[in-house]
Order: sequence, then C-alpha cells, then structure tokens
Amino acid sequence: MKPRHKRLAIAGGVVVAVGAIAALVLNAFQSNLVFFYSPTQIAAHEAPANRTFRVGGLVQEGSVKRDGVKVNFVVTDTAKTVPVQYEGILPDLFKEGKGVVAQGQLKDGVFVAREVLAKHDENYMPPEAAEALKHGQQVNEKVGKSVVQGSSK
Repeated sequence: MKPRHKRLAIAGGVVVAVGAIAALVLNAFQSNLVFFYSPTQIAAHEAPANRTFRVGGLVQEGSVKRDGVKVNFVVTDTAKTVPVQYEGILPDLFKEGKGVVAQGQLKDGVFVAREVLAKHDENYMPPEAAEALKHGQQVNEKVGKSVVQGSSK
C-alpha cells in the first residue's frame, strides 16, 4: 500500500469510529429524555403511550385519596385533569391546591407515577407546571368569552 492509501484508510477509520460513537451517545441521550406534558396535552393525546414522561400542574382540591402507601390524586392545569396513582411516600410539601410534577407512564387513562415532586417553597413552581397553568387559564378565558358571546346572540 502506498502512504497515500494508508492515510485515507486511517482517516476513513477515524470517521467511522467518530460516527459510531456519536450514534451511541445520541441513542443513549434520547432514551433518557423525559418530556413534560400538561393535563391539556394529555387529554389531546399528545403524550406518548408507552414512554416515561412528566405531568405537572396543581393537585386538585379534594382529590387526594390515601390507602396506606397507595395514593390517588388528580392533577389539573385548570382546563383539564389527569388522575394519578402513586405508591410510595409523598414529599412533605405535597398538598392539595399546590404545585406538583409527577414522572411515570400513562396506562388506561391513568397516570401511574414512579416519582412525585412537590414545590419546595411558597413562591416556587416548576417552570413547566407554571407554563401549563398559564396555558390552561388562557384556554378557560377563551372558552368563557366564546360562551358569553354565543349566548348574547
């Protein structure tokens, strides 16, 4: 082999190795991504059926039902709601009417959570949950205006 061919073979091997490493890293990164969805997006079937994701919003007042370490509650963004099942010990700051983010999977219309995160102080809410609540309130305002306009005709 000529030196030129050896250099091309080495360069080609390096390109293939870098491409393989990049593909493996991107695959690992994608499989570990956990996206956030609001209850409105889940109701619109935008959330994945067989993948882990996060849902967030407010714990609906009067929805928390405890049976030992099993807890059922409802998360709302003021427009739509999602029932949540969780088995385990909830954070101390978990309360009705307060912000929450749960991570798990959607099964038969119920979100089965593996992890529940509660807000950590009086003013903090996860940015995703705050955005979902803001969007839910905007949807409620639009629906309210269209109902008022429709009934005045």
